[in-house]
Order: sequence, then structure tokens, then C-alpha cells
Amino acid sequence: MYKSLILLFVRVSVRLPTRILTIEDTVLNGLKENKMIYKGVFLSDSQKDKYWSDGYLFPLNIFTLSEASRLRHKLEDWERKWVTKDLPLPLNTYKRVNSHVVCKLAYEISSNSSILDRVESILGANILVWSVEFFIKEPHTRQMVGMHQDLTYWGMGEIDNLVTAWLALSDVNEKSGCMDFVRGSHKNKILPHTDTHNNDNILSRSQEINVNVKDKDKTPIILKPGQMSLHHGLMIHGSGPNISDDRRIGVAIRYVSPKAKQTVAEKDYAMLVRGVDKIGNFVNVLPPLGDFTEDSLSVYDEIRRAQAKALTAGSTSTVNLYSEA
Repeated sequence: MYKSLILLFVRVSVRLPTRILTIEDTVLNGLKENKMIYKGVFLSDSQKDKYWSDGYLFPLNIFTLSEASRLRHKLEDWERKWVTKDLPLPLNTYKRVNSHVVCKLAYEISSNSSILDRVESILGANILVWSVEFFIKEPHTRQMVGMHQDLTYWGMGEIDNLVTAWLALSDVNEKSGCMDFVRGSHKNKILPHTDTHNNDNILSRSQEINVNVKDKDKTPIILKPGQMSLHHGLMIHGSGPNISDDRRIGVAIRYVSPKAKQTVAEKDYAMLVRGVDKIGNFVNVLPPLGDFTEDSLSVYDEIRRAQAKALTAGSTSTVNLYSEA
């Protein structure tokens, strides 16, 4: 009986237009308001200018090498634990789609105050997590990411109210398949893309932009473990295969301000990690209480089905990450 009541409470809480703040939220908000107590690590004016001019910013030091190593070990322990479990979907789907809903580690990384300080400098004081993805390329594999713009299929239009924080948990360089950005390309509108159906392209639709991007126009985003980059949702970017001897491990966190809005799917979901959401464009979901709990799996499925309407719109073939949505 008590278990049912707890699950019912969490389930109802998911549907509130604004998430109920916890004691931890209240304390953090109070610290933020008192600058003498909590100063944070925000971007400088010159860094913010560079982000808006170039469309990206890197490298930003978030974790020490030892801290990044601990996070990597936690992730790989999590992979080993759950890869053989009888989950409703393949573990890779949970790594690539909304990991923060079912994985405590993904949520903990996405709510890290050092990351959020940088994101606040771009989006403002009210921040939601729209998605978290573990982008992992195994050593000596052909997996790549075609040049594309993130916002093309996300159903939110051409907005400034979204930023991706990309955190490295391994050495990320040209040999291991780092991202390449095209400076200033975020000033374009959403450009035509083609679903290539290339099995080596690990994007949800294997999409690529219909523009021939020259190598001389690409900037390699080289990061050490614990370093992060930020990029705009309209930035043209991609990455090559990992020909190194180690895994290339990145955590891509998509943050939105409450001003962002889903315009293709009937509704969309996000998780409040700083400030408040007084607008209600997103159904606010609560952080997971554990890994793959019954309730988090149910909410995950609900979110994936709703978002699939935007992320698969116009596709003439199966979009694998959403094929069962």
C-alpha cells in the first residue's frame, strides 16, 4: 500500500506545470542570491561575447583529471551492471536518449553547479535539462557523426534558448574522433538536411547537412578528461571515427530556458535543475530516485513516445532510437 502511494505521488508530481522545489533547491537558490556566500564560476564577458560570435566555447575546466576518472569508472561500472539486465529497451537506447530520466549518474552530472554556472551565463538563471546523452565511440571503429545542426529535428525552431554542454570523460582529440565546429555557422537558419541511412553515422536519423563543409572551415574541439565545450543549437558540427586505442567518451547535455517551446510534438518534457519555471512550456519531470526504477522507466517511455513525434517527423524510414516508441 505504501509503495503504491509513493509511486502515485511521484507520478502525479511529474505532471505538475512547475516542479515542486526540494530543500536542496531552496538552499542552492538562496546561496545563488547571496553572492557573498556563493560566487560561482560564471563566464566572463569576453567568453560570453566569444560564444555568441563563434557559436561555441572551449575548453572549460569542470572536473580535475582524478574527478573525471572517477566519473568514467562510475559510468563503466554502470554499463557493466546493466548491459546484461532484462531492460525493456537495449541499454544503448537509454545511454543515447534521455539518460537523466533513468540514470542517477546522468542526472548528477547534468545538475553539477560548475556546469550550470557556465550555462546560466548563456541561458539565464532558470535552466532545464532537455536531454542527456552518453556519446561513446569504441576504439578502432568506424562510427562517426555527419555534419549537422542539432535543432533541425527537435521541434523547437531556430532559437537561442538552447545550449549543449559537451563534457569529456576521456581524451578527446582528432585521433579519437573529436567534434568539429564551423565557426559562426550558428548565424544561419536551419539548413536542409538529408537522412543518409549510413549505419556508421550514429545520429538518430544518420542525418547530414546538404552543404559541403571544407576541412579548412572546421575547428577541432580537443578536450582533456574533465573539460567541456558549449555550442549553440544551430552550430554546424560533426565528428570523425575513433582510430585511437581508447574509448572516446562524451556526455552531451542539452539545456533549455523555460522560454523554449515544442512546436511539432503535442508536448515536451524537461527537468528543472536551477531556478524556477513559471512559463510551463515543458512538463517538468523529477530526477530519478535510482537507476531504472519502475516509475522512471514508465516516465521515460512516456517522454520517448511524445518526443518521437518531433524527432521522427518527415522520416521515410525507421529511426532506430525511436523505432519502438
